[in-house]
Amino acid sequence: MKRTRPLTLVLLGLAGAVVGFFVEVGLASSGQPIISLPISLSITLVAAGAIVVVLAVPIARAIRGTNLNPINPFRAMRVAVLAKASSMVGSLIAGVGLGVVVYLLSRAVVPAVSSLWLAIAAAVAGVVLLACGLVAEKLCTLPQKIPITGSRPPTGG
Repeated sequence: MKRTRPLTLVLLGLAGAVVGFFVEVGLASSGQPIISLPISLSITLVAAGAIVVVLAVPIARAIRGTNLNPINPFRAMRVAVLAKASSMVGSLIAGVGLGVVVYLLSRAVVPAVSSLWLAIAAAVAGVVLLACGLVAEKLCTLPQKIPITGSRPPTGG
């Protein structure tokens, strides 16, 4: 599995910001109430980030040799994929939260101060999930092999 590229995360964040902004514009222009991101979203994102890192720590210990118990390779792959997905979802939700913040700040009359703080909290929680996903992904990667330059195996010839 390849590591998550920064370009992917930036594009997901931009897509989330555009979607968050235009959904709010569409709702407001049609007379519907705008979306207020709940505080439970922020709490859940931070908790999910912590869980991903906690799941990756035993794998990192097994890779580095500090844990004597073997790790199931299927479990390690699942945690690595979960870490990659967490970083992508964190980027997307941070973008949505940022899009909502930009929408709220671009209005002549701010709808509610509490919705502004909730949107900021969702954006920050998305960044926390993104960072936790990247840390967990780093913990699940194998160390680079150092080539031995002194001796070479004999070649047939």
